[in-house]
Amino acid sequence: MSKADTTDAVEDSGVIQSVSGPVVTARDLNARMNDVVYVGDEGLMGEVIEIEGDLTTVQVYEETSGVGPGEPVENTGEPLSVDLGPGMLDAIYDGVQRPLDVLEGKMGSPYLDRGVDAPGIDLEEEWEFEPEVEAGDVVEPGDIVGVVEETVTIDHKVMVPPDYEGGEVVAAESGSFDVTETVVELDNGEEVSMHQEWPVREARPANDKKTPRTPLVSGQRILDGLFPIAKGGTAAIPGPFGSGKTVTQHQLAKYADADIIVYVGCGERGNEMTEVIEDFPELEDPANGNPLMARTSLIANTSNMPVAARESCIYTGITIAEYYRDMGYDVALMADSTSRWAEAMREISSRLEEMPGEEGYPAYLAARLAQFYERAGYFENINGTEGSVSAIGAVSPPGGDFSEPVTQNTLRIVKTFWALDADLAERRHFPSINWNESYSLYKDQLDPWFEDEVADDWAERRQWAVDVLDEETELQEIVQLVGKDALPDDQQLTLEVARYLREAYLQQNAFHPVDTFCPPEKTYLMLTTIQTFNDEAFDALDAGVPVEEIIDIESAPRINRIGVQEDYEEYVEDLKSEITEELRSLY
Repeated sequence: MSKADTTDAVEDSGVIQSVSGPVVTARDLNARMNDVVYVGDEGLMGEVIEIEGDLTTVQVYEETSGVGPGEPVENTGEPLSVDLGPGMLDAIYDGVQRPLDVLEGKMGSPYLDRGVDAPGIDLEEEWEFEPEVEAGDVVEPGDIVGVVEETVTIDHKVMVPPDYEGGEVVAAESGSFDVTETVVELDNGEEVSMHQEWPVREARPANDKKTPRTPLVSGQRILDGLFPIAKGGTAAIPGPFGSGKTVTQHQLAKYADADIIVYVGCGERGNEMTEVIEDFPELEDPANGNPLMARTSLIANTSNMPVAARESCIYTGITIAEYYRDMGYDVALMADSTSRWAEAMREISSRLEEMPGEEGYPAYLAARLAQFYERAGYFENINGTEGSVSAIGAVSPPGGDFSEPVTQNTLRIVKTFWALDADLAERRHFPSINWNESYSLYKDQLDPWFEDEVADDWAERRQWAVDVLDEETELQEIVQLVGKDALPDDQQLTLEVARYLREAYLQQNAFHPVDTFCPPEKTYLMLTTIQTFNDEAFDALDAGVPVEEIIDIESAPRINRIGVQEDYEEYVEDLKSEITEELRSLY
């Protein structure tokens, strides 16, 4: 919401009594909770977070140095809202949906002055509107009334706002319109434009929340193969510094089979967010060859930006995601990282002198996390379409301690847990997801899809891999005590099979042009190849072949090269035949 749009809505004004960092106390301001206000002579945007008597506490989304008592505070009478409409894709916003490229154009430099503002979407740009209704049709809230080609990839579906009554269409014409112009008129006087506003802290309505049955295919073997997430699911990626949280999020943003990507950089280092902003416009969408940004909306709120805006950026992102969900799209939201969001809440809470909870976080930390993740899901929308929002949040526990409050409260909410391991990262095993600590509660409901679309023994093969990796974990404890050579031959062979699972199947090179994305069919064939080696090797062992000879066969190391093969089907068939032939020749 821009300042220019809200000056007419100002209900009352007060004066600043005190300033404490991003928290400003105003006197004699007639306001309600969560109203947007403009603070000081420069008109800094803020939000009402506490009201006590004639004192109103405001969190300001910009730096407050130089702001002093006695300066005015103007109330808009409206909650913090985002502008919704065509133009949100291929855009880069800050935490309160100010378009950074537009602000840079206004300022003439990348360094922004305080108080500068702009609408979330260009109110003057014209779009070619094609109606999908005609005079006489009856429409209800949420119904799709027309389509705009927003990017080469995505058609933007213009909807009756959810807070309208609906009615009979009086007029609907095709043509070129800006987002504020009326494109459909209803008999009750309501006028539908391409522009909507929606309060960020309020979930958009839906008819029903359903059990998700389709996986969000990521192209990452360890995720799709062992710990899948559903379209409409929730996942957490906790891990210490340098363990690969951001790279994992980038891989998901690039390759997950969602229609729309909303990437929220929440309090991360500026160089990481710069990498995203520079890389994403250059990336090609693997699904159709178009630019990846044509279906992506970026929200950049780095660690040096005002802490209050960091607290709001998560809500901005999930509201944009819900809007595209209402059109019937599958949306993937990446939040990197929710720990920085929680730290912003902790700082604001301490300035309000609220009673602290564990480790100084506010007592409502768990409730806020739940409110965010609960807005994800697979929904039947109010217009009859179906869409989903998948929420994937990175967590940055200090020192990699998963017992800290943000990680623990997140674990109680999400159904997929991808635990990153610093030891694996140090050994250059990427993605450094610890297969012993990670889990997915979606496996049972997603197995029918994998069995129909990929292979009817998908679940059985996965369970075999999990059992081998579990056995290896137990054997490694013995190896550390007595050495590998002291183990029986069958256990030594199990360790060799597990090594191929770790090195060929669980490791994946994000920077290799072929291995960076692995379709489920390839993931399955890699696993069947390793299992073929396992079965034939144990048959040879039972026939009396020494374990050293089995391990030393020439064809087995080729398993590690399946990931980089483009023509993997032919390669796998040849490799299976070679492994079988070579092992059987030993007895």
